[in-house]
Amino acid sequence: MQASQADARAREAATTIPVYGQLPFVPVRASGCEIITGDGRRILDLYGGHAVAALGYGHPRLVAAVRQQSETLLFQSNAVALDVRARAAEKLVSVAPASLERVFFVNSGAEANENALRMACAVTQRGKVLAVTHGFHGRTAAAGAVTWKSDRWYGFPQKPFAVDFIPRNDCAAAEAMIGPDVAAIIVEPVQGVAGAFDLSAEFLHALSNSARQHGALLIVDEVQSGMGRCGDYFAIQAHDIEPDLLTSAKSLGGGVPCAAVLSRSDIAERFGPGDLGTTFGGGPLAAAAINAVIDAIEHEGLLANAREREAQIRDRCLTGPVLRIQGKGLLLGLVCDRPAAEVRNALLEHDILTGTSADPHVLRILAPLVINDEHVDHLARSLAAVPGGSTWHL
Repeated sequence: MQASQADARAREAATTIPVYGQLPFVPVRASGCEIITGDGRRILDLYGGHAVAALGYGHPRLVAAVRQQSETLLFQSNAVALDVRARAAEKLVSVAPASLERVFFVNSGAEANENALRMACAVTQRGKVLAVTHGFHGRTAAAGAVTWKSDRWYGFPQKPFAVDFIPRNDCAAAEAMIGPDVAAIIVEPVQGVAGAFDLSAEFLHALSNSARQHGALLIVDEVQSGMGRCGDYFAIQAHDIEPDLLTSAKSLGGGVPCAAVLSRSDIAERFGPGDLGTTFGGGPLAAAAINAVIDAIEHEGLLANAREREAQIRDRCLTGPVLRIQGKGLLLGLVCDRPAAEVRNALLEHDILTGTSADPHVLRILAPLVINDEHVDHLARSLAAVPGGSTWHL
């Protein structure tokens, strides 16, 4: 590692709260699906900054949109209407499940889930929320409350509502637990942090049907699985389920921080001035990025590309330490015969960046939607060459 890279790590360690484990390289720029370091390494990024880099790096459509918007109007608040914000809302509604006709823009996935949960409690006037075991929804008060095993780091003196967890893929438990006291059920169709674990269609339908039967709201968390990552704009669309609320972030802006709550119209009509709020949500720069990402997905065939690359990864990458592959599209979990951290470290020695997960044996692939056949081949060859272990650990 060059002195400047080591210096960057030391300076961060001296001035920031040390809550992140960090990999042993410092990016200085990036292009396409590659990260370039100060010492000239070109690393294939199949992790995408926690599934954020939907279009990779330096995508002409996104760069042009951000540059033009920066030069035209960098920021204005929600105190004024903006054409660029209106277009972003229109585009997002046009690609979402048909039940969702209104948008509330925010800044992050946790904030989106926080507001969706708040809306559900306000509309139903109920005080209990159900989540699914192994799910992750964020680290703020309400989002953290419905995150599996968050008690280890939650920190708040109490949770804002009663919470219980439905065992994943247990239809009988879902039907038994969802009752007239439940405000909402929140679920990821593909559980990202859990290792790209795709919930069964039967289970998702059990949640939807039981929620409707008892007047609870179904919140679908698509922060990691949405915006084309699973081969549809949103993973829930593969199951023909119409949610009451849906949250989106990460890939939504391709790297520009932004998020959204999508809502049924009759739910949205229950809220007026002052009931919800955000300073930066729906700002013009974020809205321009959302427009560019949706345009790129539509005009560059990126939904089909995600499906094709998934098929290739499943065909070619069941090799080396990989025992099986789970997940959907480009939200995949490679289940390994050894700790996933060892496989990640070995792949990094082959200049491939992947991620680990809450499951210690699952390696996560969160690649940009623009990866190509050569990138998949590079991954397959490198997996086949993975040795028994690696020497450094986070």
